[in-house]
Amino acid sequence: MAEAVAILSGGLDSCTLVQHLMNDGKEVIALSFDYGQRHKKELWFATAFCGKRGIQHHTIDLSSITPLIAVSSLTSSKMPVPQGHYAEATMTQTVVPNRNMIMLSIAAGVAVANGAAMIGTGVHGGDHFVYPDCRPEFIDALQKTVRLGNEGLSNPYLEVFTPFARMTKAQIAYLAFQSGVVFHETWSCYEGGEVHCGKCGTCVERLEAIDISGYTQYDQTEYADKEYWKTVVQSPEVV
Repeated sequence: MAEAVAILSGGLDSCTLVQHLMNDGKEVIALSFDYGQRHKKELWFATAFCGKRGIQHHTIDLSSITPLIAVSSLTSSKMPVPQGHYAEATMTQTVVPNRNMIMLSIAAGVAVANGAAMIGTGVHGGDHFVYPDCRPEFIDALQKTVRLGNEGLSNPYLEVFTPFARMTKAQIAYLAFQSGVVFHETWSCYEGGEVHCGKCGTCVERLEAIDISGYTQYDQTEYADKEYWKTVVQSPEVV
C-alpha cells in the first residue's frame, strides 16, 4: 500500500515534490494527466523521471474533456501562449478551468483506495497570483471536502500535502538540486516545442529561479532564448 499519491506533471516543481517524498522514505504512486495540453511533452519527462527511480506511475487520459475546457492557451491552439513574467495579467490566459480540482479529486480516489495518508501536489507561492486553485485557502477547503467525502473509508490522517505552498520558485529550484533532481530531466515550457522556448511565463519563471538558486551552471536544459527572461524580471528574489 502506497503512503503517498502525488501529482506529477514532469515539471520542476512536481518532480522535486516526488523526489522529496522518496528521500523521506515514502512509497509513492505518481499520477500524470493528459488533458489535451499543448505541452504534452511534459508527460514523457514524467514517465522517464519515474522509470529512472522505479516509481509506480500512471498517466490518466482526460483528453476527452479538452474541447469542453478549451478556453486556455494551454488547451486551445487558437490562443497563443503569453510571453513574459508570471506576475503579468496576461498569464491568466494559461488558466485551465478547475484543473487542480479535477486532478486532486482523482488523486484522492487513488489515495483512499490505497490507504495513503498523503495527496501531494507541488503548488507554490508564485502560483498564487495567477491560479486560484493553487492558493492555501483552496487546498484547506479541498482537504476538508476529501475527508468528509470519504469519512470512514480513508486513512484517518489523509492530508493534501503541499510542502511548497509558501515557498518561492527559487527555493524549490535550490531544493531540487540539493535533493537530486536534474534540471534538464524536467520539462516546464508551455509551448511544448523541441526545446524550451525561454519566453513563456513558465520558462521565464524557471530560468529566473534557477539563476537565483545559484545553480545555473548545472542547468543543461536547452532553451531557444536563454537571455529574454532578464529583460522582463523586475526585481530579484532571495532564497
